[in-house]
Amino acid sequence: MTTPEKTQQYVLSTYGRFPLTVARGKGTSLWDEKGQEYLDFCAGIATCSLGHCHPALTQAITKQAETLMHCSNLYFIEPQADLAEFIVEKIVQRPGKIFFSNSGAEANDGLIKLARKHGLKSDRHEIITFNQSFHGRTIGSMTATAQDKIHGGFGPLLPGFHYSPLNDLEALEKVVSEKTVAFLLEPIQGEGGVHSVTKEFLEGLQIIAKEKDILILMDEVQVGFGRTGELNGYDAILSGFAPDAISWAKGMGGGFPIGCFYVAEQHAPLLGPGTHGSTYGGNALACAASKAVIETILSENLTENVKAREAQIRETITNWQHPAIKEIRGRGLLLGIALDPEKLDTPDDQAPSIHLCSQLLKAGLLVPPAGPETIRFLPPLNVTEEETNQALAILRETLS
Repeated sequence: MTTPEKTQQYVLSTYGRFPLTVARGKGTSLWDEKGQEYLDFCAGIATCSLGHCHPALTQAITKQAETLMHCSNLYFIEPQADLAEFIVEKIVQRPGKIFFSNSGAEANDGLIKLARKHGLKSDRHEIITFNQSFHGRTIGSMTATAQDKIHGGFGPLLPGFHYSPLNDLEALEKVVSEKTVAFLLEPIQGEGGVHSVTKEFLEGLQIIAKEKDILILMDEVQVGFGRTGELNGYDAILSGFAPDAISWAKGMGGGFPIGCFYVAEQHAPLLGPGTHGSTYGGNALACAASKAVIETILSENLTENVKAREAQIRETITNWQHPAIKEIRGRGLLLGIALDPEKLDTPDDQAPSIHLCSQLLKAGLLVPPAGPETIRFLPPLNVTEEETNQALAILRETLS
């Protein structure tokens, strides 16, 4: 039997890990190496859309692994073409093209490159993102992330980025210049504390973008493919909204590494042969896995379950009127439970969210933090009413 220290002794210490060694998973449950069961409301940070070891995903991976896992993007890959068509026709429902990557950070880097190409002829290259955003850990996506704690120690950052408060159109208009080529934003800022963009802000953003030929780039990495109760996170904010480009990852693979970005048809010629690439992006195995996940989300109508579980969580927690809970933010099953630090018995050297996550782990519930004073509920999209009640009971008992 390995200890956490033994397990990680050759791994770079870039994560502040919780004291848990995961051995196996099934559905909404995880088990450690001692056989202790945990209710998983982290889901790989909004990644395991169908829970752990879902038969549809397991079978798709097994079948494809016995046929072809990887060749090269130098050749046509049928599962890649099938998945691209499926996303464009069933998810976006507007003409366009897909580029496949391995992660959300790579997908967002692709959006940055698209914006730079769009602005080339008019000598524009600046991209505006929004305070408390999170877009990834590569130099490009990290620079796009408007959080000082992410930037620290890695300067000089990529030039050409400006930051503005979310949901403040007056402040945004002061940042926009003749060099602005794109806005990059999340419908809900998952890592930044679970803050949603407002309908009014998106409407205003559209007006500015149309007037000044500015691209709207939507980061759906954490919210896409049903997590908000809609297939696209932006649809939960503003019906009929049409971004120029969209990035996805996390939930689209159900735990298998894959990401991608969509480019609207009119902008697709900007990225022609030789302008972008990925060795592993869109290989046969990843695409077969992703299609199985997305097809299951659609065929089992999991967006309706997401809406029902959101209502259950909101109603239950609201009825508690617990003094340590300030509010519930977010949509669907990307919910942030904001804490009142003054009403929690927290060690001086630990953020309230980290301390509560640690205590919940001891009680058998896994949830991730979202900043120093917020925890997140991110269960699989097929989580049941009973499992949700179990999680809520653990949360209430731990808080009390």
